[in-house]
Amino acid sequence: MTPTGSVMLREIAEQPTTVAGTVERLRPLAGEIRDLVGERRRVLLVARGTSDNAAVYGQYLLATRAGVLGVPASPSLATLYRAGLDLRDVVAVGISQSGGTAEIVEALDDARRCGARTVAVTNVADSPLALGADLALVTAAGREVAVPATKTYTAQLVALAVLALAVADDADLLARLDDLPAAVDRMLGTADAAAALADRLADVERLVVSARGLALSTAREVALKLQEACHVAAVGLSSADLQHGPIAMLDARTPALLLASPTDDAVAPGMVELARRCRASGADVHVVGGDDALGSLADARLAGPDAPIDLPAELAPIPLVVPGQLLAESLARAKGLDPDTPRGLSKVTQTA
Repeated sequence: MTPTGSVMLREIAEQPTTVAGTVERLRPLAGEIRDLVGERRRVLLVARGTSDNAAVYGQYLLATRAGVLGVPASPSLATLYRAGLDLRDVVAVGISQSGGTAEIVEALDDARRCGARTVAVTNVADSPLALGADLALVTAAGREVAVPATKTYTAQLVALAVLALAVADDADLLARLDDLPAAVDRMLGTADAAAALADRLADVERLVVSARGLALSTAREVALKLQEACHVAAVGLSSADLQHGPIAMLDARTPALLLASPTDDAVAPGMVELARRCRASGADVHVVGGDDALGSLADARLAGPDAPIDLPAELAPIPLVVPGQLLAESLARAKGLDPDTPRGLSKVTQTA
């Protein structure tokens, strides 16, 4: 894909290089990660916004591959309520692309005072988050200019994959990280299909984005990109949660965007059944990734070129986000918006 147009689009196109550089930089730290974690069997994931979506991926991968309980943190427990938690059996992981979000820095500092060992996942080596952690996993995304995070999010997924697979001592999957740059590059080939789908969605005001399991992080992140860049009321939900009430939102004016890793057999049957339910509600159904059974129920499908890289299910969510990013960028422009500078947002968000 030729990196032309918006800054956001150019940064999306940089992701194969970003992924390759992050793998090269962080995989050699696997031994240090294992030593730091030691016998601790709980991981607290501290993040907000896009980084919080990345944390969902880390949560699933830690559980499925390492048998370690990953738990999303509520930073306000430290920053507002000053809760004194016993974290002596915990590794706290602070995730922030800038490493300068005060709430995340303070929450990680508090976790250390409560007995946790600490890890920073950030794109800035000399940031307060990185400098204050026991171990810093500094990604190789380079400076990100567009406000909607794209390459820094993908780099965070790689960092969390290294973390979880190091804890699992899974040499085979750590080696398979080398397949990620090519898989991301192939997904850049969905740009034209994403632009065509954006034209179909140009007048849509509401959208439901759904996935399950390892791909849930991607659904939440794509929904956030559509909110930020396109001003669409997009809701990112687990497919299971969607069917517990929110599916009533779907109708002819509210389409569903379903995401699934083509190699995740654990969730495939459920996603096919969800697509049927969505269609029965009168909603258009659009699919990112998925197998052929799910694709056959789609009004439009973003799945990449033929013969995609056959990634294991644990790594497939990393390239899966790319078509969603491309869709958000194209849809913003279709709506006459600037995807680089969404209204009311800045690159670093500070919350109390």
